[in-house]
Amino acid sequence: MPSRRTWTVVGGVAALVVVGAVGGPLVYAALQEDAAPATTVQAQDSDAPLVETTDGTWTVSSGSSAGYRVDEVLNGADVTVAGTTDQVTGTVVVSGGDLASAEVDVDVASVTTDSDRRDSYFRDDVMEVGEFPTASFVVDRAVDLPELTGTPVTVPVAGTLALHGVTRDVTVDLSVVRTADGVEASGSIPVTFSDYDVTAPDLGFVSVEDAGSVELFLVLAQ
Repeated sequence: MPSRRTWTVVGGVAALVVVGAVGGPLVYAALQEDAAPATTVQAQDSDAPLVETTDGTWTVSSGSSAGYRVDEVLNGADVTVAGTTDQVTGTVVVSGGDLASAEVDVDVASVTTDSDRRDSYFRDDVMEVGEFPTASFVVDRAVDLPELTGTPVTVPVAGTLALHGVTRDVTVDLSVVRTADGVEASGSIPVTFSDYDVTAPDLGFVSVEDAGSVELFLVLAQ
């Protein structure tokens, strides 16, 4: 039963937590304020043909991405930081028009920001990718799906998020749309660092919020 839907993006949130310890103000100076959000699903051309059926096993394919977003105060200025990866794999099973199960895996080590030094510390010291190489979101119960058309619909999906050896129940509101090639889904998951044994830094020159969000975009093809 496919069931490990992974937003390693969530793991990416922790990457920010270590920046202050690694590079100080010079590293933070390069961070992009008001970083662009992850890709979201868009309404399809009403005249374009859509995939005929949503039943079956769908594969997370090229074009998918996952990332994190978190706010902080750097030297008195509000800053938004984001990280992302395209190393997203997995499957989603739809049966009788409903979501039956899902498994999506993301390589934690592939989450990157604008700093190689920060990313290295994140991989080795914070997320310990040698021991915890992936983060996973597991859907193991049926989820009612409305009829999917070329117009995005919102679907609440409950599952468990496993990150850095900790598993928590989470719910994500996915925006889902049928396209000519398959199905696209996007959503954002709130994450509290301490829930996953991660401590947000408060180092004087930088103070990181104790919670952030995970943003994801999935391109599903049969």
